[in-house]
Amino acid sequence: MGAQLNIKSDDAYRLAAELAGLTGESLTTAVTAALRERLERERRERDIETRLARLREITADIRRHMEPGASSDHSWLYDENGLPR
Repeated sequence: MGAQLNIKSDDAYRLAAELAGLTGESLTTAVTAALRERLERERRERDIETRLARLREITADIRRHMEPGASSDHSWLYDENGLPR
């Protein structure tokens, strides 16, 4: 037999049993699948958070290097003839 997991919660057992009953899986399979799905969801969320944090760092660095008065219309990038400065 493999490693064992002993969860002493009536609620956890009830939820696992209900899930197993709905899916027709064993308790072990139902719990393993539920844990796998939750773990993947948590990993995705953290990956998104990591990417967003990196993007925030990049935008903060860009802001530090922008000329004062720069705006979203990008006019500060072009001269009066519309050519890049």
